[in-house]
Amino acid sequence: MNTTDHTRLDIGSESFDLPAGSEENILALRHYMHANPELSNEEHETQAKIAEFLAKAGSRRPTVFHNTGLFVDIVGEGNGRPVNVVVRGDIDALPIEEARPDLPYRSRIPGKMHACGHDAHASAAFGVVLAALAQRQHFAGKVRVVFQPAEEAEPLGGRSVADQGLLDGFDCAVGMHVNPEIASGTFSVLTGPVTKSSDEFKIIFTGKKCHAAWPELGVDAIAIASTFVTEVQKLVSRESHADEAPVISIGRFHGGEATNIVCDRVVLDGTFRTRSPEARQRLRARLEELSRQIAAMHRGEAEFKLVPGEPAVVNDSAISQMAREAIAQSYGINSLVPTRPLAGADDFGFYAEKLPSVYFWVGCRDDALGNRTHVHTAEFGVSDDDVLRAARAAWAIVRTIQQSAKRG
Repeated sequence: MNTTDHTRLDIGSESFDLPAGSEENILALRHYMHANPELSNEEHETQAKIAEFLAKAGSRRPTVFHNTGLFVDIVGEGNGRPVNVVVRGDIDALPIEEARPDLPYRSRIPGKMHACGHDAHASAAFGVVLAALAQRQHFAGKVRVVFQPAEEAEPLGGRSVADQGLLDGFDCAVGMHVNPEIASGTFSVLTGPVTKSSDEFKIIFTGKKCHAAWPELGVDAIAIASTFVTEVQKLVSRESHADEAPVISIGRFHGGEATNIVCDRVVLDGTFRTRSPEARQRLRARLEELSRQIAAMHRGEAEFKLVPGEPAVVNDSAISQMAREAIAQSYGINSLVPTRPLAGADDFGFYAEKLPSVYFWVGCRDDALGNRTHVHTAEFGVSDDDVLRAARAAWAIVRTIQQSAKRG
């Protein structure tokens, strides 16, 4: 499928396609972002470049949030019941050295690249801005396009979006993500959980130091922590429903000073993920309870610290159905393919926690172009055609939501 191989969805004189000539501007932003990646909470130049593109498009001055993010509102001038829709495009990159010498717009910044496709998402969101500006006389209500920083690392931009009230007064939200598990030219829209929540925890186990020749005189923090590492997996295997798909991982285990000293302090760092908000709360409580009980059983102590992360992204059934209809009418029913929820996390979960939302997958696997590895790898890639497809799909979804409200 090439960049013009799609079906237009028309209502009266309005086209749900992108305005003529917008492809060049969308790809110009995409190529700039890919060549000039910036890490989470450092996206100053990216922010300035997006603002420059918005100004050239005729958009009013965008609003800055989270220091390095910005959003813009396009207010409709049409008749009917107003529908207010948020569209998210994330903008941060990752600390990975790009290994794609075949790309003319490859990263120029050593050790940094857009290995998760955020340059594609932000450029597609810019396409929504261009379409909304061109078609504003056809809709009532507001389209807010958020160019969100810091999806990859704390402090998370998605949390700021929710905490600073950027979702207040809106009816629904639309997010997207490229997906190398499905082919270029295809899309997938799930109902229900799409990603998992992600929280981190730190546990400090304290015992009593002594000579290793007389262990009865001490309290071995390594033994306490090791018991916890073994027992904690029973929270998954024996206390959780399989549909919740929980995962608990211990990523760091630090303790001990010498081979002949019983260790008195061990620090564990880990993460836990699940699709269910109820399971998330239960695991938070049980992790702390288990750590303290195991420590007490061994005559030690445990200090538990929770670092809350992003909620699971859960797609609303009605909004997801509208998204499928929009994509089917724009690209044909065969462009919709099944896929699975992913174990990764995305701070679009903060949007979905506040508003009925849809987060749709944009296929990007294309072996002929070398786009075959998963996200967060040095060889990851997304074609320009897939960026434009994402922009058209996002705009079609926004308009289908607005038209559905008008019909209702």
